[in-house]
Amino acid sequence: MKETEAELDELQTLLDTSLARSTAHLRSIVTPGERTLTARELVRVLTGMCVLSVATVTARGEPRISAVDGHFLHGRWVFSTTGAAAKARHLKARPAVSVAHLRGDDLGVFTHGVAEFISPEHPNWAEIEEHLTRHYGSSPTTWADDVVYLRVVPHWMVAYAYQKQKVLAEAGLTS
Repeated sequence: MKETEAELDELQTLLDTSLARSTAHLRSIVTPGERTLTARELVRVLTGMCVLSVATVTARGEPRISAVDGHFLHGRWVFSTTGAAAKARHLKARPAVSVAHLRGDDLGVFTHGVAEFISPEHPNWAEIEEHLTRHYGSSPTTWADDVVYLRVVPHWMVAYAYQKQKVLAEAGLTS
């Protein structure tokens, strides 16, 4: 867990306000406390690599979805791809993005936000590079000539846990 107390507070506020301004239908499924995770629980459940479905749109407004290896760092999703990938081109032109991480019926983390390209000059580059290199055993930047790192700056996020205690137990946690 790399999140600071301030980042956990910010994430908790985002989770709470996102669910509060959601539709009645969503709130009837994602019941606060019963089928939600706190920010502190979420960052401990989302360790390691998490497969993300990333949704972008084409210039004609047509939806596209693809999967990436996601990492939850400091309360935000981070992933890499090549600059030639359709998702990278879409996000460069239209940075609005939605991502979802699903684990069967047990866990769903849904996020809407803006994709931020993280270049070597970015103040968070070194930490992201170190994390990804440690996880994969080599830097993703060595896998192709034009690898880019992206981070989702969320404006809406909901974390759904159908059986909260099961999700926490599988992560080695108790609430």
